[in-house]
Amino acid sequence: MPKSRGRRKPSGAKKPVRRAPGPQRLSDRVLPEARALHVSTGDVLQAEVWASGVLGAAWSAAGMTEREPEETLCLEVAGRASTRPSASGLAAVAALERVTPGRSRSMLRGTVEILAESQPLPTWFGEPEHRAVRAWCAVDVWDSERVLFIAYDGPVPHTLMVQVDEVGGTLLGKLALLAPNAALAWEDMHEPDAVPMPLTEQPVEDTLSDLAAGLRVTDMTWPRQDDPDFIELRALAWARSRDHLPDWPDHQPLDTGERERLLDSFTASGVRATEQGDTDVLRSLGELFLDYGENYLSRGPLAWSPSQVAIFLGDWLPRKAVLDRDQRRLLPDALEQWVRFALTERGVAPKWITPVAAAVKTHMPGFRAAFDDSSAWGPAKQAAAALTARGVDPRDRNAVDAALRALNAEQLAHRLSTPLDSQDT
Repeated sequence: MPKSRGRRKPSGAKKPVRRAPGPQRLSDRVLPEARALHVSTGDVLQAEVWASGVLGAAWSAAGMTEREPEETLCLEVAGRASTRPSASGLAAVAALERVTPGRSRSMLRGTVEILAESQPLPTWFGEPEHRAVRAWCAVDVWDSERVLFIAYDGPVPHTLMVQVDEVGGTLLGKLALLAPNAALAWEDMHEPDAVPMPLTEQPVEDTLSDLAAGLRVTDMTWPRQDDPDFIELRALAWARSRDHLPDWPDHQPLDTGERERLLDSFTASGVRATEQGDTDVLRSLGELFLDYGENYLSRGPLAWSPSQVAIFLGDWLPRKAVLDRDQRRLLPDALEQWVRFALTERGVAPKWITPVAAAVKTHMPGFRAAFDDSSAWGPAKQAAAALTARGVDPRDRNAVDAALRALNAEQLAHRLSTPLDSQDT
């Protein structure tokens, strides 16, 4: 006899457990999104941009220790497309195959061949690769920013534009796809009062090598570049330039003779300083500026710009350098003289040297505040300050080594004799 609807369930009956769905993975969304790739109005460049955006999302979301997020995504998409074959799955795999890193291409190509036995291929499948035919570069007068234009022919002619920022190290900013002749309109688009960035044509291979080198360094920078256009077109840019990736450049220090020439010329040009009897102090600061330029200015030791001055005064100098009283007193005039001297050596017009010199005055108050904040000093500067306070000559290697051993022993003894709870506070 059937139970009545109002009858209570036995006390031992278990209620069904509803499990919350797990977080959706990127590969879960790829196949549904790929349906638009199979329509007859689509073209191969749209497919490449779509695939580049998918790979960019995987790269952007990956943790610092994840080494192959794009390859993992390609494996997942290929697996899902093979499990439930569909036209959209085939289109997704075929689009990824055009722009994915080389290690995944053969796997994706094999998946396309299998799926094509039962599913219709996209209308754009089989189109030839886009081929770079011309390239240009626009560089500002300080060599701190440049814009690359690479023109492509093929199924859908277009121009790839790349913005490269050299302030604080190489970093790619914007990536964009423009009309085929966009580079030729650069002069018209550039504001008359803006910092000059003349456009010159250059070899395609050199420009692609510049692009690949910039992508490599940008990929290594943390936190990752988060510009939406960069994320969308990063994989496409890599696909176009990966074969031109150069070896890591060797550090080329200045020739000793050239280094001495620069320092002699700079010291001789510092008329106000030499009249005050500060020739040695001025030269020591010149050596500091030149050392910084050799190690931190990616376009050369004399490539100063307003932004480079800001980083030097606002970040590097307060954290890294130890200056005595005379050096601090002379620093504002010496740095202004140095940037004028350096940019004159590079052939920069006086009109565009003035903003760099003005940046010294602008950022000097911030330097003074940061320089006196010992909590922001790096370990090397903390040790150097301690040695200076003890009267140790930094040029005496034996005295420095002995003082560092004594300093380390004192710090260790202090930690051993201090209770742990006191150390935490």
